[in-house]
Amino acid sequence: FAIKMSCPKTLLLALVCARASLAAANNDSSIVRTFARFKTSVTSEPINLDYLDDDRDFYNSTRSRPHVVANSTRWRISEEALLFLTGPVSTVLMPSFYVLVCVISVPVNLCALLTFAWRIRPKKPAAIYMLNLACADLLFGALLPFKISYHFSGNNWIFGPIMCRVVTAAFYWNMYCSVLLIACISVDRLLAVVYPIASLAWRSPKNATIACVAMWILSFTGSVPLVLSEQTFYLRELNITTCHDVQSVQELIWHYKIYFIALCCALFFLPLLVTVVSYAQVIWSLSRLPRGVKGRSHRRTRAVVMALTVLVMFVLCFTPTNCLLLAHYLQFNKGLEVSKEAPDGSYAAYLVFMCVGSLNCLLDPLIYYFGSSQCQRQLSRTLRCDKITEALSSHYKKLLI
Repeated sequence: FAIKMSCPKTLLLALVCARASLAAANNDSSIVRTFARFKTSVTSEPINLDYLDDDRDFYNSTRSRPHVVANSTRWRISEEALLFLTGPVSTVLMPSFYVLVCVISVPVNLCALLTFAWRIRPKKPAAIYMLNLACADLLFGALLPFKISYHFSGNNWIFGPIMCRVVTAAFYWNMYCSVLLIACISVDRLLAVVYPIASLAWRSPKNATIACVAMWILSFTGSVPLVLSEQTFYLRELNITTCHDVQSVQELIWHYKIYFIALCCALFFLPLLVTVVSYAQVIWSLSRLPRGVKGRSHRRTRAVVMALTVLVMFVLCFTPTNCLLLAHYLQFNKGLEVSKEAPDGSYAAYLVFMCVGSLNCLLDPLIYYFGSSQCQRQLSRTLRCDKITEALSSHYKKLLI
């Protein structure tokens, strides 16, 4: 009888060992798109071996018997990612910088939007491009409070998965829409300076509006995959829900690699090349004008300042972000192939430069001023009216005294 009873017990122990071996065999890494998360397969409830020690307890007990639970996934995150997600850079410095950008950019771009929309008549192509640029910056500033709350809360997203997708896509949408609109402004300046007569038929408000709509659609299309894919991820280690920063996408790794490389090349590097060539041609053309030409010095100074502003914006706001984004995915795939580990340092640097890149909302008003003579006249008219109003008010007070 003892031998017969030991057979089921031996069989059960063999089953448990086989299940443990299978769990160990399934202990593979999960490829991720941002910060690296790795999964290990474990049983969610360990088997209490005390039940196997007593035949009577094991077979005759009225208590519920333990059962082998199917393997569940336990996630872990690298120490580098944990330090960044809980450190002062992402929880204090970045949101504080976003607050500064939001407080300044929203009223400035709102005033620019109202000025371009209602105060400037007739609207030239440059004014139309800048009206759309102000709209993009205002949209970005309106969504910044969500990012500010996210980082100040310890990188914990509380606004739901849909809003996370919208805010994530809006960040990329704003960046690439701004790049494309700045490229349109540079081409418009090139046509106006180098081909002033031949470009009259092309530089019309209608064509400028069509170009702006095309840029909005193109940049929105580039961000659609971010809206369609899941962006939130719950980290049990920190008890937070991240937005876009940690994401397991093992089945989409090659899709995302091709997607982000194509996004950077088509919506950043190509417009950057167009912008640089256009402003170089404008400055070269103005430098060849005879010295006796009226307004030559003013036009050249304005073009140089405009080109420098755009150059600083690209170098400071857009180039580091896109270069790091491109390098992260190239390094990410190479690192997984070689060492089965994902490089989290490049993505942490990318997040910091993404924050610095929001400065473009503060630099765009310089483009408004130096890129549109209508904007300059409107600002001068406004300041002149303020001075006249102040003088009249002072004179009226003196009369009362």
